[in-house]
Amino acid sequence: MNEIERRRTFAIISHPDAGKTTLTEKFLLFGGQIQVAGAVKSNKIQKTATSDWMDIEKQRGISVSTSVMEFDYEGYKVNILDTPGHQDFAEDTYRTLTAVDSAIIVVDSAKGVETQTRKLMEVCRMRNTPVIIFVNKMDREGRDPFELLDELEEELQISVRPLSWPIGQGQRFKGVYNIFENNLNLFTPNKQRVTETIEVAVDSEELDKQVGSNFAEQLRNDIELVDGVYPEFNIETYRSAEVAPVFFGSALNNFGVQELLNCFIKIAPSPKPTKAEERMVEPAEQKFSGFIFKITANIDPNHRSCIAFCKVCSGKFQRNQPYLHVRNGKTMRFSSPTQFMAQRKNTVEEAYPGDIVGLPDSGGVFKIGDTLTEGENIHFRGLPSFSPELFKYIENDDPMKAKQFQKGLEQLMNEGVAQLFVNQFNNRRIVGTVGQLQFEVIQYRLEHEYNAKCRWEPVHLHKACWIEAEDDKELDSFKKRKYQYMAKDIEGRDVFLADSGYVLSMAQQDFENIKFHFTSEF
Repeated sequence: MNEIERRRTFAIISHPDAGKTTLTEKFLLFGGQIQVAGAVKSNKIQKTATSDWMDIEKQRGISVSTSVMEFDYEGYKVNILDTPGHQDFAEDTYRTLTAVDSAIIVVDSAKGVETQTRKLMEVCRMRNTPVIIFVNKMDREGRDPFELLDELEEELQISVRPLSWPIGQGQRFKGVYNIFENNLNLFTPNKQRVTETIEVAVDSEELDKQVGSNFAEQLRNDIELVDGVYPEFNIETYRSAEVAPVFFGSALNNFGVQELLNCFIKIAPSPKPTKAEERMVEPAEQKFSGFIFKITANIDPNHRSCIAFCKVCSGKFQRNQPYLHVRNGKTMRFSSPTQFMAQRKNTVEEAYPGDIVGLPDSGGVFKIGDTLTEGENIHFRGLPSFSPELFKYIENDDPMKAKQFQKGLEQLMNEGVAQLFVNQFNNRRIVGTVGQLQFEVIQYRLEHEYNAKCRWEPVHLHKACWIEAEDDKELDSFKKRKYQYMAKDIEGRDVFLADSGYVLSMAQQDFENIKFHFTSEF
C-alpha cells in the first residue's frame, strides 16, 4: 500500500508550442534527474530536450511520440508522460491518457485556449481524469489573468481555482505568489539551473522592498479578489474532476514550476482502480495485471528492437516471473524489463501499480491493448483506433529492400503510428492517418531506421469503416457488391473503404442489417 500511495502517474498535454516539453524538462531538473535543461528550440545550447529523442523531433523542435520518464521527488515516485501536442499525433495522446491517473494541461498566456486543448479536455472528461492547468509564458506580454480564468471556465467547461498568482507580466514579471501555501518565492530567472529562493509573507514590508510598492499593492488587491470570487480549494472536487486548480508561471525561466510540482504531489491521486471488461481491478490486489498502451520501435537504432510500454494496474510486477499473455494464451518471462528516462533506460527488478514498464518485444508479440496477468483471463478496454481521414497507397521504392520494407512497415503499424489496410481487389497496401505529418514521419523512419525507401501514390477515399453483421449471407452479398472497396486491417477484420460520403450513406441504407463502426473498438 505504501508503494501505491507514493506513486503519481500523469500526462502533460496541450496545444503545440504551449511549452509541455520545456515544463517536463524543469520537472526533471527539480527531481535531480538532469543537471542542465536543454531548451527545445535554442540553437545555442547543443543539448536538445531529454524527452525529444527521435531524430525527426530534434530537427523540427516538436514531439512526435509520447516519452515516458520517472523520477523521485520528496518521497514520491513521479511518472511523467510527455505527449505530442501536434494534432496529427493526437491518437498517441488519446492512448496515453488511458494510462494515467491525472493530467496537467499547459496553456499559453497570450493565446489562451486553443483547439487541440479543447479536444484533449474532452478526452479527460470522458474518463473523469482530474486536471491541473498551468498558464505558461507569463514572462511574455499576454492577457489579463482574470480574463484567462474566465476563458478557461467557458472553453474547457470546468470550474477553476487559482492556487498561485503572477506578480506583473511580460517585461515587468516579478514572480509568482503561492496561494496554496501562502508564501512568495522570489527566483532569479535562470533557464538551465534551479536558483535560490527567498520567502516573503504577503502583508510584510519586505514584499514592498522586493517587488516595489505598486506591485505589492496590486498583488494584495488581486489575492483579495481571488478569495472573494472563487470558492475555497477542496481536494475532493479536484479529484472528482469538477474543479481544475490553476497555476501561473514561466517554464522557461523556472518561475512557478516548483509551486506546481509541490502542490501536485500533495493533491494528485495515487493509482486508481482500472476497468476491465470482466470486472474492476483494484491496485491493491495481490496478483499482477497490466496492459500495453504503446509500442515504440527502434529506441536503440543499433538493435532493431521494439519496446512495449506496460502500465501496471494491480499487484507487483517482478522480473523473470511467468505472466500470461491473455490474447495468445502463452506464458512469457521478461529477463530485462526497463524503466525510462526518455531514451536512457535501466533494468528494474519490480514495479508497482501506476508504474510504466518497458518490455522488450522482439518478434512483434504485442499489440496495443494486450493484457498481461498472473493467469486470470481479463481484458482491459479503452484503446480505440479512430477511423482515419487521409489515405495513400504505399509502395516499396527499392525492390532490393523488400524484406526491410515489409518489416519496417509492420513494426511502425503495430506502434499505432497509422493504420494499414490491404485492398482485396488489387492487393495494394493503403495507409490511413489522422494527419498529413504522419506520412512524412513514416517515410523518414522507414528510410533512417530500416534502410528502406517508400513512395506514396494518391488514392481517393472518404472514410474507412469496420463492418460486421449477424447474417453471414448478407455480409457476403455486401462484400461481393462492394468488392472493389473491401479491405482487411492488420488483424484481418473486414473494412469498407468508401470513396465518398454519398456512397457510404447509400450503403448504410441498402444494407440495413450491417453495422458500420468508425472506431476499431466494438
